[in-house]
Amino acid sequence: MSTVAALVPAAGSGRRLGLGPKAFLRVGGRTLLEHAAALFDGLADELVVAVPAGREADARALVPRAVVIGGGAERQETVERLQEATPASWLLVHDAARPFTPSSVVERVLEAARDAGAASACLAVADTLHDVRADAPVARDHLRAIQTPQAFAREVLADAHRAARTAGRSATDDAQLVRARGGRVTLVEGSPWSYKLTGPDDLPWLEALARARAATTAS
Repeated sequence: MSTVAALVPAAGSGRRLGLGPKAFLRVGGRTLLEHAAALFDGLADELVVAVPAGREADARALVPRAVVIGGGAERQETVERLQEATPASWLLVHDAARPFTPSSVVERVLEAARDAGAASACLAVADTLHDVRADAPVARDHLRAIQTPQAFAREVLADAHRAARTAGRSATDDAQLVRARGGRVTLVEGSPWSYKLTGPDDLPWLEALARARAATTAS
């Protein structure tokens, strides 16, 4: 039977943020792990999360339905460990640092992956871009900002990670690894709600999103 697992790599130390591991940071009254679990409720058959080694029990207390593992030294290693922790046929990889991603984005990404083997959420670039090396503007019409979730057929993701490990190749997301292997990744529309928590200045924006979402739900 074809099954879907949501993989949530949340094993970082949160060094840039300076408030400890992001997985346990509260935004809008819930931890990022709890937001991730709520997002995939009803959309994935299994939830597998990776947290910093030694914090597994804390994560299990927050998301009892999840399979919880210790993460690796880098995100890439963590995702490899996550995929090895589930036999699911389809794998959704999502950053816990995007707590307000709409469920509709997950549905679009998974549907596209089932057609093409791999898919990623993205947004068109709205800002004017400038290349400081060339001191010239960059045309933005064909540029996209990549988000998560990203979805993959199991063997597509596993093969991309095996090849990257063999070649000593690293990337900031899994779709890049698939493309480096010669694979195709379908891009589908993401959402401005998928704002990513990276540094301290992002917290006020995310709290504002939390209030806006609560007001929208209540109306």
